Order: sequence, then structure tokens, then C-alpha cells
Amino acid sequence: MQIVSTKPYLLRAIHEWCTDQGFTPFLVVAVRGQMQVPMEYVKNGEIVLNISYSACRNLELANDFIQFSARFNGVSRDIAIPVGAVISIFSRENGEGMGFEYEDNFAEADSAPESVPESSDDPKDPPPRPTGKPQLRVVK
Repeated sequence: MQIVSTKPYLLRAIHEWCTDQGFTPFLVVAVRGQMQVPMEYVKNGEIVLNISYSACRNLELANDFIQFSARFNGVSRDIAIPVGAVISIFSRENGEGMGFEYEDNFAEADSAPESVPESSDDPKDPPPRPTGKPQLRVVK
């Protein structure tokens, strides 16, 4: 018998907790391989998504994928994310939530929805490191 990860159950629980408390649940997702997300909003290989019921339609927090429709710049987009790519879920209002490790072993091609375009990001390539000297200043 194959054991199912606790991650999708924890995601659903924290989403429900945020909703019950009147908070806004957000997901941080590592964008790698096949994912159906608006690539123009991906920064440093990650995207932050509002998954509140008021921000998305047809939200499905399944054991393998998170799917929903949301508007980006007034245009409705279908979103499909493998649960293994979720890095964290948290409340926007107070930052409480839970972090997870990126799971490189989820089956992207086998269980992905049919219309998922392939991302150009290679999962083995880390995001580029900033160059130059850091600039810090004292604020009084």
C-alpha cells in the first residue's frame, strides 16, 4: 500500500483555517517543469498566488494538483500546480502558515492536466544570484 503524503492534507487544513479566521491564504510555488501559471508573474523561479475563495473560482485542493481559475490583469487564467511544487501556504494578514520542501519527485507529465504548457525553467538550474556589492544604510 502506497502512503499518501501529508502535504495536501496540511494545505487544505491551513486553507480552511485562514478562511475560518477571515484571513487571505497565499501559496508560494516553485515554478519548475510543466506548470500552468502566468509566467509573467514568476520572480526568481517562484510565484505567489492568492487562493482565497474571493480571488479564485473552482478551487480544487486535490492530493496531486491544486487547480483553479483566477483573474490576472483582468484576464481569466486556469492555474494547475503540482502539490509537490508548493513551498509554503500562509495568511497574508499575519504571516502564519507552514513551509514545505520542494519535492522533485512528483510525476509532472503523467498526472498533469492536458492543456499544461511546459515551462522553460530547468529544475536543476538554481535562480541566478545577485551580483555586485550589497548596499546597506543605517536608518535612524
